[in-house]
Amino acid sequence: MVLRIANRDARRLWLEAQGLSAAPTGPLDLPGIIRRLGFVQLDTIRVVARAHDHILWSRNQNYREPMLEKCLARDRHVFEHFTHDASLIPMDFYPMWRRQFRRMEARLERSQWYRSMPDAAGREDIKARIAAEGPLSTKAFDTKIEGPREMWRRPPHKLALDYMWYVGDLSTSHRENFTKHYDLTHRVIPQHLRDMEYEDEAQLDWLCSEALARLAFGTVGDIQRFWAAADMAEVKGWTLANAEQLVPVEVEGADGQWAAALAQADIEARLNAAPAPTSRLRILNPFDPVIRDRNRLTRLFGFDYRIEIFVPAEKRQWGYYVYPLLEGDRFVGRIEVKSDRDKGELSVHQLWVEPGVKWTDARQAKLKAELDRMARFVGATDVVWLTG
Repeated sequence: MVLRIANRDARRLWLEAQGLSAAPTGPLDLPGIIRRLGFVQLDTIRVVARAHDHILWSRNQNYREPMLEKCLARDRHVFEHFTHDASLIPMDFYPMWRRQFRRMEARLERSQWYRSMPDAAGREDIKARIAAEGPLSTKAFDTKIEGPREMWRRPPHKLALDYMWYVGDLSTSHRENFTKHYDLTHRVIPQHLRDMEYEDEAQLDWLCSEALARLAFGTVGDIQRFWAAADMAEVKGWTLANAEQLVPVEVEGADGQWAAALAQADIEARLNAAPAPTSRLRILNPFDPVIRDRNRLTRLFGFDYRIEIFVPAEKRQWGYYVYPLLEGDRFVGRIEVKSDRDKGELSVHQLWVEPGVKWTDARQAKLKAELDRMARFVGATDVVWLTG
């Protein structure tokens, strides 16, 4: 018989797998959190805190913003590369990321945007400067865009730096005020990891297996979207080749419908061991791993969420940067919060309660407590309510 996973159990498994089940307290193991997540997506927008910092704080509220940069630049516990976007990935995953360099190279070779970058000799000149001068950012170069200044166009040196970063010739040494500094890869990635070579088949097997482990259960699409480092046909082929080792399951959605999915052999043990999530109310980031895959989010939680940063103001349903509110295993609302670090204020601009949720005094007290914790995280001394 196919194992059936009820909706509440599916939520419990997913939140446990992604580190949102237990209260975010206790000793901080930052590399351990990142390893458990698989990667942490980077984002430049800082309405309250940048996405990567907020995601880590949500798992352990002893985390503070400078810690991640030390993890990258000083301790070399992580390296930066591309999943869905620029992300920090555990350093010892590097040998399994080689095929992603080749995938990105093939993609960029087809891209019209990279046709105006310097040729191979020009890129070698950039690498020579980095070899001589140390890590450099785009600010160290001054090539100009020729022709129309379209929104997504970049100067030739920026294209070259990014190209060499995507294909693995350069690596992120560190960031200053979120500005990336590029260095030669052999000066960033330990030699023993650079010396490890795995066939593409082994790398694909690792990517799919590790994705499914972090999902607890998933469809082919869920597995493919986790890293976005293999295409759908490759992932489907992997599931067929490993059918005997995978467990077919049916997962109940928030709408009561059952859908087929896959899990690893230990799924029943994980199901029995996964604790009920803490009843604490959490303010999650729009790029949080539990939020990021909108299809999975809607399917499991019945929570319809879209970030509206690219939506014109007059067409937004909610707001520019609105945070989901998770209580236990249920999304109970969304909130628009902003921080003014110069004034030391965290301001609440709007609160929306999800349909069917009764906003009690107890929930309001939980939200106030979470806002107070968030204020401490960003160094604010006051929480100001600008909405009734």
